[in-house]
Amino acid sequence: MIDLTRRNFLWQTGGGLGGLALAHLLGREGYGGDKPRADLKGGLHHKAKAKRVIQFFMNGGASQMDTFDYKPALEKRHGEKVDFGIAASATGTVGSIMKSPFEFKQHGQTGRWVSSVFPHLAGCVDDMAFLMAMASKTNVHGPGAYMQTTGFVSPGFPAMGSWISYGLGTLTEELPAFVVLPDPRGLPYNNAGNFSAAFLPAAHQGVIIRPNARVPIANIRPPEFAKEITADSESDGLRLLDELNADHLRDRPGDSRLEARIASYELAAKMQVSAPDVLDISQESEATQAAYGMTTPDLAPFARNCLVARRMLERGVRFVQVWSGMGGAAKNWDNHSDIPNDLPFIARTADQPIAAVMKDLKQRGLLEDTLVVWTSEFGRMPFTQGTVGRDHNGGTFVTWLAGAGIKAGATHGQSDEFSYQTAEGKTMCYDLHATMLHLLGIDHTRLTWRHNGIDRRLTDVHGHVINDILS
Repeated sequence: MIDLTRRNFLWQTGGGLGGLALAHLLGREGYGGDKPRADLKGGLHHKAKAKRVIQFFMNGGASQMDTFDYKPALEKRHGEKVDFGIAASATGTVGSIMKSPFEFKQHGQTGRWVSSVFPHLAGCVDDMAFLMAMASKTNVHGPGAYMQTTGFVSPGFPAMGSWISYGLGTLTEELPAFVVLPDPRGLPYNNAGNFSAAFLPAAHQGVIIRPNARVPIANIRPPEFAKEITADSESDGLRLLDELNADHLRDRPGDSRLEARIASYELAAKMQVSAPDVLDISQESEATQAAYGMTTPDLAPFARNCLVARRMLERGVRFVQVWSGMGGAAKNWDNHSDIPNDLPFIARTADQPIAAVMKDLKQRGLLEDTLVVWTSEFGRMPFTQGTVGRDHNGGTFVTWLAGAGIKAGATHGQSDEFSYQTAEGKTMCYDLHATMLHLLGIDHTRLTWRHNGIDRRLTDVHGHVINDILS
């Protein structure tokens, strides 16, 4: 016997979009759990400085000493063997000290050192605040990515975007609160585990959108082969839905909460209109598209993701996560074998588009209440792996922030002379997450969900707001 309940009906009609509407509405209103509700001023526990977040995640472990962490000691001692107290690194033996193959120069009024792989981002450094001594508990990709996205090294915990969606809800009724734009070439390490809502209501999981794909959003329209889904069949379906609604009301007199959510099919209609609109970058000027890199073939795929991300932010998406790099060690941030060639390739695809987002948000006045975050799961070693590669390093790496509530030009922490370990001002994902939540008006110690007898939170039992980088 087919279980034709109202909930199943919504999931099985309209290519699944009805179910998406249901999940969104249930999550937005907190059905099935006590959901924090942000006040009208923005923020949950105090007034927010940021309304929305865009996070750029460099999947694979961006090399800090080849991008933002200039170390003269590497140049002076290039080719030497240094005893780091380890017999082997994450995936290989300890090689000789390797200087960066890229030229570093100082940029902006702050004199920030940036390597030649980021010529466009170098022009934005005066708007950024740098965490120069980030560290991770692990130097393995999967656990490292989980730690940076969920606060834990193991799977099964909600992503930061899910916590933000749970805590603050949506800024718009037409688009999801948490959107993920993966690298156009594929998903990162852990695949969709990095965007999971885990034990939070499923409505808070990241919605994956692929702006470069033929079908950017799964189930936004009925499949092409489903010729039986017509205007008449949808009309018949709505009539059946009305009957199921009436049955539901008779069985649950006085409880209209679920009825109000399931009866509302309006969100599905809104998304069918709003989602294609936000993906339509032809509405942008030629100058804007060129600034992002849309006119340069090797930049265009990631540039499209970045341009769509900005369009989502201005249309009310609360948290947009943009990934650079898929799983794998070639043409990626995971530069085990060939830093001189692999790093410039992936850096070039990200540099101009991300800088364009920064400049575009600033020009539109959105940077004032948008938090921008650039990070990776860990860094890389100061010595060689193979001939000219670098191995994983959880000891230190770089993260930068910009925008709402951030002290432009600030620096917190520093690594040792080789950029091997943190030297002072060490920060972990817990501190980064606590700071991000603070700017969104959330006390990270008070945003919790009861799970298996424990009041779980994004920062576990750790975390401090990094006041040095706040304005």
